[in-house]
Amino acid sequence: MAPLMISTDLADRVRAARRSWLVTGAAGFIGSHLVEQLLLLDQTVIALDDFSTGHQSNLNEVREAVGSERWSRMNFLEATIVDPAACAKACVGVDFVLHQAALGSVPRSIENPVATHAANATGFLNMLAAARDAQVRRFVYAASSSTYGDSPALPKLEDVIGRPLSPYAVTKYLNELYADVFSRCYATQSIGLRYFNVFGARQDPDGAYAAVIPRWVQQMLTASGCTINGDGETSRDFCFIANVVQANLRAALVEDARAINQVYNVACGERTTLNELHAMIRAALLELRPGLRVAPPVYAAFRAGDVRHSLASIEKAGTLLGYQATHSVRDGMSQAMGWYLQRAARTPNAATRPELS
Repeated sequence: MAPLMISTDLADRVRAARRSWLVTGAAGFIGSHLVEQLLLLDQTVIALDDFSTGHQSNLNEVREAVGSERWSRMNFLEATIVDPAACAKACVGVDFVLHQAALGSVPRSIENPVATHAANATGFLNMLAAARDAQVRRFVYAASSSTYGDSPALPKLEDVIGRPLSPYAVTKYLNELYADVFSRCYATQSIGLRYFNVFGARQDPDGAYAAVIPRWVQQMLTASGCTINGDGETSRDFCFIANVVQANLRAALVEDARAINQVYNVACGERTTLNELHAMIRAALLELRPGLRVAPPVYAAFRAGDVRHSLASIEKAGTLLGYQATHSVRDGMSQAMGWYLQRAARTPNAATRPELS
């Protein structure tokens, strides 16, 4: 898999000094890409994960991508963020925290709100307090578009939210409240990034909460009908992983005081319905596998906790962070499809519904 590309100016800013970065959730989809990019840019990385949702295979791919010399600049800690002592240990000597560790998935949070709260709320507070105590320069954390809840307004603007629709959304909004209070009480610097339906290589196609794009790729390859919850006109702002990596690095290094202690949408600013997504994946697959017979989708009931439409305004992130989406949905799909095919070839299909939110 080719390394993700970020702009030359951003790469130069990261390389300008060797700093120490803590990435939580480092064995996960997003976290492993952050670890890889930082190591490629000659940074020192502390990686923390408890493998509750992350995978050793993701770290193996990072090691192969960066080479043994760069890999030696990473220190891996197998620990949970629910443990305050582990969080404190991880933050020692760290300049920047990129906090990705969480229990994702709206359905999972509805089925098990206590576990979701422990990881996403208690764990977040543990990390925030540890970063404060270690005098970390900046705490960048994964927020979520689920915070917009039942607000019907489109596009989504950071200052206009509705009521949460799931325990997961509650925990992610709580993260933002805690980060804001810490900035006021302790003068900490934090930036929250509200991710909108991130996709790309290393995204898990298996299990009860598989993400929609890799799951559908796998199902199309095995001639299984992809399940679409509702009528297929539900829409999302799908965001390729390279855009997310860029946003994290810009948030960590931004010098404009107005940009600190804020939350930002991280997305492409384009809306794709599930019907359109299905057609897009099918077309991308057929380019690589001509003659593949793809079964028509199977429509099921709408799912509890899902919002109907989602579309982000990325104007604030552009103005204050310098963020620009470098990869559209189609660009990202094209870049990720090779990995999806390789992963599907060595993984049996499981009959589960994909995770959208």
